[in-house]
Amino acid sequence: MDKEFIMKRFLRKLINLDIWGGRHTELTNLKKALPKHIRGEKITEEVIKELVSKEFITTKQSTGEIHISLNSKKQQEIYEFVKEQ
Repeated sequence: MDKEFIMKRFLRKLINLDIWGGRHTELTNLKKALPKHIRGEKITEEVIKELVSKEFITTKQSTGEIHISLNSKKQQEIYEFVKEQ
């Protein structure tokens, strides 16, 4: 599985759940978008770091867990990225 595929899978899940700006979900919930054997892999962590560096998702420490949400300011870019083939 390549990084771009995983990135799009994560973004689609967040879009479908309508997790924008003030709404956020635990990082573990996001990882459920992947098959079990990939969830703990290094590539998964790299993808999350890359999404943060592109500013597609924002992270926040909450209740001892890292929570994430989509960056509302990058909404157009996120939709374009997900639509790319």
